[in-house]
Amino acid sequence: MKESLISLALGALLFLLSASTTAAGVIVLTEENFNEQVGQDRGALVEFYAPWCGHCQKLSPEYEKLAESFSKAKSVLIGKVDCDEHKSICSKFGVQGYPTIQWFPKGSLKPKKYEGERTAEALTEFVNTEGGTNVKITAAPSNVVMLNADNFDEIALDEAKHVLVEFYAPWCGHCKKLAPTYEKAATAFKLEEDVIIANIDADKYGDLSEKYGVSGFPTLKFFPKSNKAGEDYTGDRDLDAFVAFINEKCGTNRDANGQLTSKAGILSSLDPLVKEFVAASHDEKKTAFLKIEGEVEKLKGSASRYGKIHLKAAKNCMEKGADYPKKEIERLQRMLNKSISPAKADEFTLKKNILSTFA
Repeated sequence: MKESLISLALGALLFLLSASTTAAGVIVLTEENFNEQVGQDRGALVEFYAPWCGHCQKLSPEYEKLAESFSKAKSVLIGKVDCDEHKSICSKFGVQGYPTIQWFPKGSLKPKKYEGERTAEALTEFVNTEGGTNVKITAAPSNVVMLNADNFDEIALDEAKHVLVEFYAPWCGHCKKLAPTYEKAATAFKLEEDVIIANIDADKYGDLSEKYGVSGFPTLKFFPKSNKAGEDYTGDRDLDAFVAFINEKCGTNRDANGQLTSKAGILSSLDPLVKEFVAASHDEKKTAFLKIEGEVEKLKGSASRYGKIHLKAAKNCMEKGADYPKKEIERLQRMLNKSISPAKADEFTLKKNILSTFA
């Protein structure tokens, strides 16, 4: 009996070691565990990806949402293979571009390529059809802040926040069409503490819609920190237009996926001082550093945070030598290529961008 229990425990341990799982439930497949997990007693949807691939990064949140939804479906595995690390697997199954998504039926290593849309909803429908399951997609919490008569002034008129507000009606077809795009815009800026993407049911709260001159739906009003009377948003209603508008008006630097761009963290007020620091001789570096420090002390808000990263970078350059920026940028890029949280990705991208000005 004792030997039997030990065997069971060892078996469970080996299984856990062979199938690493991400936080969202995606099984990480490798050359060591692929054949143990795929082509066995359950169907498998496998994403073949590369860490540096932009399309793969865009798919990632949708694929994780899919895996979450199928986390309790024992007859289906949702997995992924890093083709940079496991080239032999990807070559075996004819992978030529990223991401490639293939379905492996139960008991088979002959895959069917997925050719549909790269959304959690479309992938769920495909897996349900191929795997004979009936899983419903897990509804992700909305990043759009819901306003009402009680919280409108507190949120929209907060002078420490930039707030974009959609006045909508539940029965409005154009509002329904806008909803997924508006949600993506809210998701793209969810890590920006002073940016809020919100909406309000203008049918239910008619007094507020009347106060702000709303006569059609959807109407979008922007309430920047500097103008709480509200400004009409008259731009296009696609994701790229919303992202460009928020970046321009709020001083942010995000792309449509919510990732920081290469401009994030760069401060025009510090740029000439950084150039002076880089060009300075060893003996002059300290003086140049003090100039940067003096300018950083004047900064406020997010600019102050970026300034402190500049200071740390300058200090490390003095202590670790001229090669420090290049080596640290390479290290940060390796970290960014791994599966990390959005907050960590922001942190590493800011450091990488700022270090590039010292390189």
